Amino acid sequence: MAFTEPAGAAAAATQPLPRATPQVPLQGARAAGHDGILRRQAQRESAARTYARSLPIVPVRARGLTIEGADGRRYLDCLSGAGTLALGHNHPVVLEAVRGVLDSGAPLHVLDLATPVKDAFTTELFANLPPALAADARIQFCGPAGTDAVEAALKLVRTATGRSGLLAFTGAYHGMTAGALEASGGAAETRVTRLPYPQDFRCPFGVGGPEGAELAARWTENLLDDPKGGIPLPAGLIVEPVQGEGGVNPAPDGWLRRMREITESREIPLIADEVQTGVGRTGAFWGVDHAGVVPDVMVLSKAIGGSLPLAVIVYRSGLDVWTPGAHAGTFRGNQLAMAAGTATLAFVRENRLAERAAVLGDRMLAALHGLASGHPCIGDVRGRGLMIGLELVDPDTGAAAPALAAAVRQECLERGLIVELGGRHGAVVRLLPPLTLTDEQAAAVLDRLADAIPAATRRTR
Repeated sequence: MAFTEPAGAAAAATQPLPRATPQVPLQGARAAGHDGILRRQAQRESAARTYARSLPIVPVRARGLTIEGADGRRYLDCLSGAGTLALGHNHPVVLEAVRGVLDSGAPLHVLDLATPVKDAFTTELFANLPPALAADARIQFCGPAGTDAVEAALKLVRTATGRSGLLAFTGAYHGMTAGALEASGGAAETRVTRLPYPQDFRCPFGVGGPEGAELAARWTENLLDDPKGGIPLPAGLIVEPVQGEGGVNPAPDGWLRRMREITESREIPLIADEVQTGVGRTGAFWGVDHAGVVPDVMVLSKAIGGSLPLAVIVYRSGLDVWTPGAHAGTFRGNQLAMAAGTATLAFVRENRLAERAAVLGDRMLAALHGLASGHPCIGDVRGRGLMIGLELVDPDTGAAAPALAAAVRQECLERGLIVELGGRHGAVVRLLPPLTLTDEQAAAVLDRLADAIPAATRRTR
């Protein structure tokens, strides 16, 4: 397949892995034994560990798309820290920014005090926000994970509106703390009302396309306006522009605009969860940009920290009714993450990596549609930008095929390709490569995936 590489945009990502340094003793790690490290991890770490179970590797070095394990094997990483690594591993501009803070003697822990590093980060972030929001925005630095930013957003709108209910969507994923789980698709007990999220392949109304999206919007509108609907006016509505963990389901642009109209006319704050979709991932700087929607609150984490822990919410100033200390966190002043984040945001902007993700993502999706035509087990190919999913199915029944998806993940790993799964039944193979992905790397990813699928099919017969 023919891809076109933009001049200079991803050159740094193709540099070879650096030699091991005394701080990263590659030979020592090998001597300790790949298997021994994994065995001790299994003995010592919680049963809740996840990625370590399906990806039994021991990373010791990384650069760009490539990870090298303690056993000497190299892998193409299409997990990218669950979307955190917009520029891939150890990008030179990120390393330079981090070293700059370390060499400057700046304090590494400052709570929420003002610093030049924070000021530079906030300035760069605001320069990339939707202009209508940036012109009247406030920012709250949260604990270092996206789930804490979700908690902050829910607390903010509940405080500002005086209401407690929340609207969220089937298939959603917003984090693992109590409030974030309440708003996610798998919650058992909740104060949250679930609304249908439009899909083409598994449309809740059985029609898909624009008609399915219209029905989903009408359902929402009717539920809010029905005096006997049992739903009091909520504090907010939270939505992912593309559901990631939910199976890589992009929100139709027209439907997202309808959600904005419905919430705005009823004075319901709209919260956009851009934790995974932000910073160019979907082919626009923010997922909401595709629809031209300006939310009241944006939840940001992952890529904004340049691979280090950082999470914020940005919101309309009219919602800023908090009292001092209403939301806090000991590690909300991570200077290294702010410096890395500033460098990442600027690099994505200056090198037009969002536009690159849109073009390359379209080409990869086209290639995967071609692959699907020869493999009935690929029920659907979908995504936006470099956020791509393949739903695997039983060719005879069309039912989700989680065992086959797990086998594909394993076959990919054996071929040196790291992918992960998502979707309601864990049947969606997900690709989240860095935005610095080159044409050659994209072709290698697709080749290895194309080889893994028939091998997995044979394995699961």
